[in-house]
Amino acid sequence: MKQTLQLRLGQQLTMTPQLQQAIRLLQLSTLELQTEIQEALDSNPMLELEDESNDAADGENRSAEDGTQADGAERADSKESAGDGGEAPEPDSAPDLDTEFSGSEDNLPDELPVDSVWEDIYEPSYAGGERRGEDSDRDFLDFQSDVSDSSLRDQLIDQLRLLPISEVDQAIGAAIIDAVDDNGYLSESLEDILSGPLANGHAHDAGDSLELDQVEAVLHMIQQFDPPGVAARDPGESMAVQLQHLPKDTPALEIARSIVTEHLDTLAARDFNRLRRNLKISDEELQTAIALIQSLNPRPGSQIDSKRIQYIVPDVFVRKHKGVWRVELNPDIAPRLSINSLYSSMVRRADKSDDNNFLRNHLQEARWFIKSLQSRNETLLKVATTIVKRQRGFLEYGEEAMKPMVLRDIAEQLEMHESTISRVTTQKFMHTPRGIFEFKYFFSSHVGTADGGECSATAIRAMVRKLIAEENRAKPLSDNKIASILVEKGINVARRTVAKYREAMAIPPSNERKRLA
Repeated sequence: MKQTLQLRLGQQLTMTPQLQQAIRLLQLSTLELQTEIQEALDSNPMLELEDESNDAADGENRSAEDGTQADGAERADSKESAGDGGEAPEPDSAPDLDTEFSGSEDNLPDELPVDSVWEDIYEPSYAGGERRGEDSDRDFLDFQSDVSDSSLRDQLIDQLRLLPISEVDQAIGAAIIDAVDDNGYLSESLEDILSGPLANGHAHDAGDSLELDQVEAVLHMIQQFDPPGVAARDPGESMAVQLQHLPKDTPALEIARSIVTEHLDTLAARDFNRLRRNLKISDEELQTAIALIQSLNPRPGSQIDSKRIQYIVPDVFVRKHKGVWRVELNPDIAPRLSINSLYSSMVRRADKSDDNNFLRNHLQEARWFIKSLQSRNETLLKVATTIVKRQRGFLEYGEEAMKPMVLRDIAEQLEMHESTISRVTTQKFMHTPRGIFEFKYFFSSHVGTADGGECSATAIRAMVRKLIAEENRAKPLSDNKIASILVEKGINVARRTVAKYREAMAIPPSNERKRLA
């Protein structure tokens, strides 16, 4: 085989570690980013959190020397904080991350004077709840937090243990509570409970036999627990139990009890004429009874949620200042990071030792990490600003003024790839005067109008919701009627499109929205 040498030219995109890190940070949510930053602080000694008090003092000193006031401290903060979560620095004022950091140790005495004693900082706990006063409110809040974190089953078991009943009934009650689902309903029949957990467990002593009536008696006791109506076998039974807890002089109480126990299917079908005939009542009495039924909770177990609430932390704030909408990064989404000057001063250029290589590698990683954070903040701010400019009508007038917009529109304007815009807008939230919205909320498809224009799907959903909110409850609008109204306004939308938007907003059809006049 003859060997030859060939020269070829080509282009290839290489995913460097720095680029991979920047992309990964870009797609993280706020909570995930905070976790990532904490892991970087724990693993890299070159990274440290900036002391805001020291930064402010240094900024004041520098501003005094330059003949400026407090704004000098702000400029110093923006230059020295590479991971600042506030306003993105201007390109000409961006920190020079490639320069070497230097520092020197302060000469500290062996012992420092203190102006406080141990008891001023640490308060010993008091056994038996003897110490009250200021701590009482805190203990109450802690107790409330513990209660809110318990599950529905835990609360029912706690109430069961307080009943003065036999061990057999306690075992029956525990088996019934185990069969209660998250909505508070009994997910198994009493026969299955009797033949399953109670038969296989130790629900009764040797020689004892359980009857279905005994199990049902314990069930009735559990149904009186808090929340009322729990462990019911169907919605009618749950609402009937809840009605038992109301005062006897409640208006239309007996009528409501008759409806939920005997005519619940008729009420679900909105057949009000049949209800009036069967119960022999007037329109006013029926309307009062229905209002009473609607005040009940059809899912009593939903009052207790054992899952912790995930709070949304906005990434940007949108405010109107002097008639101009401004976008600012949330300064609390990420801590202020900087390079540790003491460790960075130990790096020697010509030294090839293991310790020096360790410091040099971590210094470079710290610079990459800070630069990636800065790039993430700048990209986030650019995308948010562009979205606000395009959706200024929404901020001024609401959802009906929302313009159609897709990822490609933002990508072309910022000269970025659509995948980058997709990463930036996923799990990123914007705080506006109209509420907190995910970036992706502002993107929607469009529908053609009669004049050749476009209308966003979000605006159409808002129109449908408004029409339904203003409809005559006795004669609700059908999907076909809503589509006709929109066509009259110049929006070409089909009936099935209206139905799709209505179902997406969890709005029932017209026959289920019917109310008494």
